[in-house]
Amino acid sequence: MRRRWLVAGAALAAAAAGGAAWWRWAPADAHPEALLWTQTFSRPDGQPLALAGLRGQPLLLNFWATWCPPCIEELPLLNRFYAERRAQGWQVLGLAVDQVAAVQKFLQRQPLDFPVAIAGPGGAQLGRSLGNLQGGLPFTVVLGADGRIRHRKMGQVKVEDLQRWTAA
Repeated sequence: MRRRWLVAGAALAAAAAGGAAWWRWAPADAHPEALLWTQTFSRPDGQPLALAGLRGQPLLLNFWATWCPPCIEELPLLNRFYAERRAQGWQVLGLAVDQVAAVQKFLQRQPLDFPVAIAGPGGAQLGRSLGNLQGGLPFTVVLGADGRIRHRKMGQVKVEDLQRWTAA
């Protein structure tokens, strides 16, 4: 009986590991980017932002929050990237996993040139569906003009990351 339990436990562990490996290394078309393009979020001013309107050009999607120090540290870099690459068709969207009032107050102190939308707590689930299995912040996803995921990064974006992503 004990041996059956051990075999069953090992099989369950192997299935879980296989599922996790598939999720992490599956080809981009196996991930639910399609769900991303159906989403509509509110901007801090209450106006809607439909992600479908951003499709067709490269997009750097950054999940962040006002209470996240590394998120705040990388925003000026992302703002410069947007200013430098906008004419080349690059888009940047800051998706705040935060409260509207906190984002509004933050943007009054530190305005950003790229669009910001409010994902609220649901943003964590969207991030997970795009590969952020830990649910941490900041989390950045780079999508190509075809709408498919090209790069993911958990943690603060660095200049080297941006250079590598735009060179590819």
